[in-house]
Amino acid sequence: MQAHSVDAAPPDAELLEQCAKSCAALRTQIGRVVVGQQRVVDTMLVTLLARGHALFVGVPGLAKTLLVGSLGKCLDMSFGRVQFTPDLLPADITGTDVLNDVEVAPGRVRREIEFLPGPIFKHLVLADEINRTPPKTQAALLQAMQERQVTVGGNTHQLPDPFHVFATRNPIEQEGTYLLPEAQLDRFLLEIHVEYPSETEEREIAHRTTSAGLPELTAIVSVDSVRQYGALVPRIPITQAAVDLAVRLARSTRPSPSTTLEEVNRYVRFGAGPRGSQALVLAAKARAAMLGEAAADVDDVVDLAIAALRHRLVLGYRAEADGVSDEQLLRAVGKHLGVTLGIS
Repeated sequence: MQAHSVDAAPPDAELLEQCAKSCAALRTQIGRVVVGQQRVVDTMLVTLLARGHALFVGVPGLAKTLLVGSLGKCLDMSFGRVQFTPDLLPADITGTDVLNDVEVAPGRVRREIEFLPGPIFKHLVLADEINRTPPKTQAALLQAMQERQVTVGGNTHQLPDPFHVFATRNPIEQEGTYLLPEAQLDRFLLEIHVEYPSETEEREIAHRTTSAGLPELTAIVSVDSVRQYGALVPRIPITQAAVDLAVRLARSTRPSPSTTLEEVNRYVRFGAGPRGSQALVLAAKARAAMLGEAAADVDDVVDLAIAALRHRLVLGYRAEADGVSDEQLLRAVGKHLGVTLGIS
């Protein structure tokens, strides 16, 4: 299937149908090289449609890098990978100004400052093992992820449109790793956990990856289409009940004397801020677009609540001592509000 380009945006109903078909095609293409992980693929597509960034968390060997790389091959967009290491500098990510000699006439040379863009100047950037680099280098991504531009030497440079950062993090290794600052975590629309495959899937993985080779993926969705889908998502209506639930979920994670859930006051230092409820509403709209639904509802919020909120909670020492996770707390909050949150 060839990548197609759309010159003029069609009406929203037609664009919504195209969006759902493109997502189905992407699922099929990625499934040619990645066994299982359908939940992860769907959440990754939600992030793409919402014009957001995602943090993939999982132990080594669960195809986190392969998932993002496969998506990059299926999109007719520029793709860049940054392997984060302890010695990585901010300029290695954003780029730097260099002084060049430019010949303006025979025997006459003028020195000019030229900006050399870093690997972040791509539509889709894989930040591999982002927690292996110090906070100073991680901070180089803050402006890029929030404002989609970088400032170097007093000059501001716009990043490509669309622009996505898909980062990976290993949750079990502590040696040589750094905690991600809360401000950095808050820039990620969703935190996607990649789990172990089932026994049947693992048999297929062992067979497929030790055979002749993985299939070649081709670009099937153009950058113009991705832009149009991203512009469509905010226009998708969402029910008032869904918005109310998103706001109540976020607010219920904040410890305060008025919080009626005892676990929140005991274990949470800081809950999700307004960006959490915003992310949840936007992700719900993107999920509706992925499924070809004309409007987002409570089901979309319930499905994505854990992925949208868990990385925005700052837990206290009691939570670690008692072995309480952010996901357990969010499920308790959901139960308190009368809903069973979807799998993460």
